[in-house]
Amino acid sequence: MDVKVRLSTLWIVVMLNLVFADILTIIVGLVLENTLDDIIGEVKTTMAVAAVLTNIPILMIYFSRVLPYKINRSLNIGAAILTSIYVVGGGSLMPHYLICAGIEVVVLFVIIRNAYHWRYNEESSRYS
Repeated sequence: MDVKVRLSTLWIVVMLNLVFADILTIIVGLVLENTLDDIIGEVKTTMAVAAVLTNIPILMIYFSRVLPYKINRSLNIGAAILTSIYVVGGGSLMPHYLICAGIEVVVLFVIIRNAYHWRYNEESSRYS
C-alpha cells in the first residue's frame, strides 16, 4: 500500500475513535446527570480548543494524500505528537475512553513510525 494512502487511512481510524469516544462520553454524562444543563455548561468552556485540536486528524486525512513528501512526512509526525498529547491530556478515566484512547495512541505511534521510516522514492512522488 502506498505510504500516503496508509497514513490517510490511519488518520481515519484515529478520527473515528475520537468521535466514538466523545459520543460515548456524552451518553454516559447524560445517563449519570440525567440533564443536559450541566453538560452544556461544561462543554462551552472547552469546545473552542477541542474544535481546533480535533480538526488536526480531520485535516490530516486529506493532507496525508496530497502534500509533497517532505512536508507530508514532517506534518504527519508533528500532528501525531500533538494529537497524542490531546488524547492523553484531555481524557478521562472512564473505561470506554481508556479503550478508545489506547487504540488512538497505538495508531498515532504507528503513524509516527510510518512517517519517520518513509523514504523518498519515485513511487511516493508519483502521487504528489
